[in-house]
Amino acid sequence: MKFSARLAARVLIGTAAFAFVGLGYIWLTLPDVRPLRTTPPSTTAWMEMRARQARAAGKPVRKIQRWVSYGRISPNLTRAVLLAEDSAFWSHEGIDFDEIKMSIEDSWEKGEPLRGASTITQQLAKNLYLSPSRNPTRKITEFLIARRLEAELSKRRILELYLNLIEWGDGIWGCEAAARAYFGVSAAELSQEQAALMAGAIINPVRYSPAHPNARLLRRQAIILRRMGSITPPGDGK
Repeated sequence: MKFSARLAARVLIGTAAFAFVGLGYIWLTLPDVRPLRTTPPSTTAWMEMRARQARAAGKPVRKIQRWVSYGRISPNLTRAVLLAEDSAFWSHEGIDFDEIKMSIEDSWEKGEPLRGASTITQQLAKNLYLSPSRNPTRKITEFLIARRLEAELSKRRILELYLNLIEWGDGIWGCEAAARAYFGVSAAELSQEQAALMAGAIINPVRYSPAHPNARLLRRQAIILRRMGSITPPGDGK
């Protein structure tokens, strides 16, 4: 009995030590996000992944992107995206623990796989540096990068990066390219209806096209439009 207890204690200590070393390694190898304060990245991990997929399929690599500052993005779009993806964006510090808790409870009650609870900051971390893999190490890395982004960048800058870098269709990256491709207007000129369609498509930009919305995307648009007045993005700062 004593031998079993000692063995269990050693296993527990060994596991804790291994986890500590692993977390330390992840922390020490995290990317330096400080250049993002002033310099937009020329590419992202997500863009590179799509390029590899295109080459593997023998297709040309498409990359349509036009960077715009936060002030040149319609408030209609920022409101719609926050409602669709992260309504607590202005109040959390990169990770929305309340949303994670609700996601776990909902999954447990319905007996279904865990639904997404990633914040905009986490999504930005994944797009910039990581893969779509859902293994625990990748998720921990995403959490840590998200916290680092929140520590080093303003909320406004995080949202500006996100809106300029996320995928919005085949080879279409960022809100300016998407607005021009789908509606023939700049990101600054997007109407509420157009913005709600674009925000609704973020969940699966390969499947859902704002130019040719299917029934599910139209339902998402309607839900977002009903709630559009409930979030007002600050003009600047955190």
